[in-house]
Amino acid sequence: MSVHEPQWVALIPSRQVHKAASMAFDILYRCHGAAREVTGSCHHIECNGRNVLIDCGLFQGGADAERANAEPFAFDPACIHALLLTHAHLDHCGRLPLLVRQGFRGRIHATSATIDLARIVLLDAAGLQEEDARRAQRRGRRRGQEDAQPLFTLDDVFRTMDYFSPVAYEKCFDLTPGIRARFLDAGHILGSASILLEILGGERKVDILFSGDLGNPGHPLLRNAKPAPPSDYVVMETTYGDRAHRPQEKSIAEFYDAISTTLRREGNVIIPTFALERAQEVLYQIKRGRADGHLPPRMSVFLDSPMAISATDIFRRHPECFGSEFLASLRDEDPFGMPGLHFTRDVADSMAINQIAGGAVILAGSGMCTGGRVRHHLKHNLWNEKNGVIFVGYAAEGTLARRIIDGAREVRIFDEPIHVRSSIWTINGFSAHADQHALLDWLGTSPRRQVLLVHGEYARGMRGMADQLLERGIPHYLPAKGQAIRLT
Repeated sequence: MSVHEPQWVALIPSRQVHKAASMAFDILYRCHGAAREVTGSCHHIECNGRNVLIDCGLFQGGADAERANAEPFAFDPACIHALLLTHAHLDHCGRLPLLVRQGFRGRIHATSATIDLARIVLLDAAGLQEEDARRAQRRGRRRGQEDAQPLFTLDDVFRTMDYFSPVAYEKCFDLTPGIRARFLDAGHILGSASILLEILGGERKVDILFSGDLGNPGHPLLRNAKPAPPSDYVVMETTYGDRAHRPQEKSIAEFYDAISTTLRREGNVIIPTFALERAQEVLYQIKRGRADGHLPPRMSVFLDSPMAISATDIFRRHPECFGSEFLASLRDEDPFGMPGLHFTRDVADSMAINQIAGGAVILAGSGMCTGGRVRHHLKHNLWNEKNGVIFVGYAAEGTLARRIIDGAREVRIFDEPIHVRSSIWTINGFSAHADQHALLDWLGTSPRRQVLLVHGEYARGMRGMADQLLERGIPHYLPAKGQAIRLT
């Protein structure tokens, strides 16, 4: 399929960008990340001499991610007047400390829940960056190389948190002169939001809606995403733009069966888990499964992720984000607590789990297996055919999780070859992302709005969604990284 480029898209040659940006009420849009790829979300709006960013995330997965994260920004951070953060996943917030270090002095607007989660996510990432840098420095010194430096440090994160400002859902507020913003519940993770920008110029007004990451409807913990309000332009994610999820009931049944099957053969269950939302949902479903008799009443469950443990505590502090069913359970009891549940913060306790020969259910980060403690558990369990690994979330191309899901017979973990003999389950009904049907329902069918497709694999999610919009007569475009597009 050829990329559909409707007439409304006005691509501006680089030599004319500065001139265009200086014109009265001319709106320029650039996608600096998640352009024809999944990670690194970063969107730039320039109008009336004001510069606004939506998200500033890390690139994850693939051989070029480390290089892409270390590259200078394609804009001057000191010239950005404000930043709006859709949610606290690293691929949306992970480069904020770099932005501040390099001169950003505006405000970072986000929901209160997102601010709480961003703090632990960025601190965890900085700790890992510093640890990796120390390890590289030890190797480098033996080879006579210059000391490796972390991408950002704990000090950078603490400095970044000073720039956050909390905002409430549905409340319209002035962002800069001539630009107003409103946050709408996106139903993706705790505190996640779509963002509507209202740009004013005299008697003219242009509305631009950024979907952020949209949640899977029917989520047991969170509310469904707020449907897209009327707008002139929509910048929309396409993570699962080419496919439908399995019904959640079937996914939960398969999840229970995968756990029971592995425990019956006295193996361990490893669940690579995103610390934000996915860990909490899995705990919630395990508790329900035990109560309903679908899972053994006596089983050891380990939440081996300091960040997920902290995130679970944050969940309890933000009832404004919950759906009615979960909110009711939160009032009556601890929705995550159950006999045999162990929270392991200390490294020594995490290492001790690997001495368990069978019968353990281990939730550990990260969900894509790009870092964190799950790599240690995979190293100790992946080679044993008694064990099982259950993937319950998206895995980007180039990640360890994706290689295992795609059927690799052998993977390298900590530079050691590990045979893949354990059973592998991929259960996408747990996904925190909307599938193709949900994305289309959220967007609606108005042919008057123009859609920019981002945050998806180019050959899959983006093109799959482009096909659907083409059938519906909705103008759309797939921006390339850094392209300047005039929206007026």
